[in-house]
Amino acid sequence: MSSSPIENLTTLTVSIEDKIAHIVLSRPEQLNSMIPEFWHELPEAVRFIDENSLARVIVISAQGKHFSAGMDLSVFQNMQSSFEGEPGRRAERLRRMVLELQDSFNALEEIRIPVLAAVHGAVVGGAVDMISACDCRYATQDSFFTIKETQIGMTADVGTLQRLPHLMSQGLVKELAYTGRNFPAAEALDHGFINAVYPDQESMLAAVFKLAKQMAINSPLAVSGCKSMLNYSRDHSVNDSLTYMATWQSGMFQMPDVMEALKSEQQKKLPEFDELHPKHKQMK
Repeated sequence: MSSSPIENLTTLTVSIEDKIAHIVLSRPEQLNSMIPEFWHELPEAVRFIDENSLARVIVISAQGKHFSAGMDLSVFQNMQSSFEGEPGRRAERLRRMVLELQDSFNALEEIRIPVLAAVHGAVVGGAVDMISACDCRYATQDSFFTIKETQIGMTADVGTLQRLPHLMSQGLVKELAYTGRNFPAAEALDHGFINAVYPDQESMLAAVFKLAKQMAINSPLAVSGCKSMLNYSRDHSVNDSLTYMATWQSGMFQMPDVMEALKSEQQKKLPEFDELHPKHKQMK
C-alpha cells in the first residue's frame, strides 16, 4: 500500500496538530538545498493537505543552521545535460521544465489556506522564490535573503522577480536582483518583505504558531475568501477586484458561519465551523 504525499518524504517532514500543518525542510546537513525530489514533494504535500481539508493553516520552517541554500547543484546539472538536440525542441523542453518548477511554488498561492514562512539564517535563491509565494513571512535576527541567481549567471525564474515587486518597491527589488547582495532581516522588515523579526527560531516559531492558531479559529470559508480576493486584487485593477468581490460574495456569503461567529462572541467561547469540503467529497 502506497504512502500518502505527506509521509516518508525525502526532503520534508509534515505534522498536523490543532488544524495547523507544519512543513519542515529536513536536510540540514545539506543546508536544505532543493534537490529534484523537493520540487515534487512540496507541491504534492501542500495540495494534499488542502484538497483533503486536513488543516486550516500551513507553517513552513526548516531544520539546521540555515533555512535553505536554494536550488541544489544537481538540478543545474540535470539542466546542463538536457542542453542537446535541435535548438527549438531543446528550448521547448527547457520552458516546460521551468514551468514545472514555477508550479511547485504556485501551489502555495493556489491552495485555499494561508501559508506562513518562518525562516532563519540564509534564505538564498530558490528559497526567496518560495517564501515570496507564501502569504506571510517571519524571520529571526540572523536571517538574510539573497537573489543569488544573478551571481551565478542566470535570471531568477521561479517567481522572485514577479512577486517581490508587489511586496517591496520596484527600485529596491531591482537593486537586489542586479547586485545579488545580502538583504538582512532588519532591512527586509523596514521594507515590508517580512512581517516581524524575532531573536531566535524558538521565539519565532512560538509567535508564528500563535498567529496560525488565531487564523485557524476563524471560519475557513471566510479566510479562504480573503486569500482569494487579496491575490486577485494584486493582479487586477481596483474596479475589477471590487466587481469580482461582489460576485464572490453573492455566492459565498452564507449565514451559518456569521451566526456561529456572533453567537460565540456573545457567549465568549470559541466558534465551531465546518471544514471546507475536500476536493473529492462524495456526492449523496
